Amino acid sequence: MRKLTYGMNVSLDGYIAAPGDDLGWTAPGDELFQWWSDRVAATGTALYGRRVWEGMSSHWPTADQRPGVTPAHVEYARRWRDMPKVVFSSKPLAVDWNTRLVTGDAVTEITRLKAEDGGPMDIVGATLAAAAMRAGLIDEYVVVTHPVLIGGGTPFFTALDGWVNLALAETRTFSGDVVLTRYETRG
Repeated sequence: MRKLTYGMNVSLDGYIAAPGDDLGWTAPGDELFQWWSDRVAATGTALYGRRVWEGMSSHWPTADQRPGVTPAHVEYARRWRDMPKVVFSSKPLAVDWNTRLVTGDAVTEITRLKAEDGGPMDIVGATLAAAAMRAGLIDEYVVVTHPVLIGGGTPFFTALDGWVNLALAETRTFSGDVVLTRYETRG
């Protein structure tokens, strides 16, 4: 069975995006950017919600062709394009760059994908992750906490029907006082 991880940059007050989908507070330093890039390289399949897909696909397919691009960004763009991706959307949506679209029930498809052979999977996007959380499909949570309070927006965690017991698996501090905590689900 494949491992499913939900991980994102999070404000100290628990949001992944400020009102208006503002992500300006999440700009990673070099060390954290490299950590995210290495994570993409190790991901067997990434599962995206529509809104996150639209943001990622508007930038990364050609990010390595922009003036002044850094070698780290070139590497990330290549890794992102090569990584198998599944986008979940109830609306028709153009997908490319090693990606397929699923318009049916996300929980059913994620359950099927978890049962397949293959590398670990990452789930990205609060709405999609919420459905997987409620279905008990997430094996690991990676919370990359930035030292900022944004006061509202899109929360990392959704309301759940019951408790999810976790075990701390890793902590790490990056430059800029950004703290990674990784938790595995118990039972």
